[in-house]
Amino acid sequence: MNLDQAIDLYLDHIKIEKNLAPNSVESYARDIAKFRAHCAAQKIHRLKQVSGREVLEFLISLSVSKLAVRTQARNLVALRGLFKFLRAEKLMEVDPTAGLDLPRLGRKLPEVLTVDEVDRLLSAPDRSTVTGLRDAAMLELLYATGLRVTELCRLRNDAVDPQKGFLSTMGKGRKQRLVPVGQTALTVLGEYLATARPTLDRKRSSYLFLSRLAGPLTRQAFWKLIRNHGLRAGIAKHISPHSLRHSFATHLLQRGADLRAVQAMLGHADISTTQIYTHINLSHLTDVHRRHHPRGKSVRNLGEPVRSVESTPVGVRSTPGV
Repeated sequence: MNLDQAIDLYLDHIKIEKNLAPNSVESYARDIAKFRAHCAAQKIHRLKQVSGREVLEFLISLSVSKLAVRTQARNLVALRGLFKFLRAEKLMEVDPTAGLDLPRLGRKLPEVLTVDEVDRLLSAPDRSTVTGLRDAAMLELLYATGLRVTELCRLRNDAVDPQKGFLSTMGKGRKQRLVPVGQTALTVLGEYLATARPTLDRKRSSYLFLSRLAGPLTRQAFWKLIRNHGLRAGIAKHISPHSLRHSFATHLLQRGADLRAVQAMLGHADISTTQIYTHINLSHLTDVHRRHHPRGKSVRNLGEPVRSVESTPVGVRSTPGV
């Protein structure tokens, strides 16, 4: 079989049968395309020509080009999925990725904002303007619910039920979940729906958040907006939409939320993914002990946290998503 045909079969499989999100399919396609280009350079075009040697040489080329270790690991994961599928379909006799280990990854904790930084960020948009009120509603909703940026941008008009205080979203794997929304976010969202959105909705769109061109706001556009608002708020940290998602989870756990409940709100299939935030909070506890206990300076960090999270000021902002 032609290598291109085999790759197309696999991409159709993860898109249709495994029902992966479009962004995930695109990510796999990009990583596999790099391997396909490597094979083409070696004049390898047939599936039966691919061996462990080609895969190993490809991984070495990634390392030589100084790609991040996580990027190298992601490329190998993509190839493992491809060849596992081809073996299951009896299109290959041997898996060329067998025996190849993933690069060792150091623990990297997500960037988390303090509650004060969150307040400054959410206050940055100019709510007297149409787009400023839209941005404020999006930021408030993102922090109140912990949505992924793609989920936020794909929200429909009827996604939020202000009476019940919940929103419905479609997450990874096309799995639908309900997430509670706090009153602060509902209030700002109500203002946006009453005044700003009608001005933007010149094409009768079914999407909740619209751009100046009356179409749905893209995740790339929102990424730029949140970084600009972060600079306006005087926040030195690198801010992305995921920063508010991470902050949402961390602040909930700091205030005693159940890990399983946070897992459900984030839409994590595996609780081990959610447990990354417990490491952040362990760092928070040791930092508080070190700063406030009479003998706190002798306390060593437990686990392997990269940094500490500052203590949460009491009464600054209501708990997100409650």
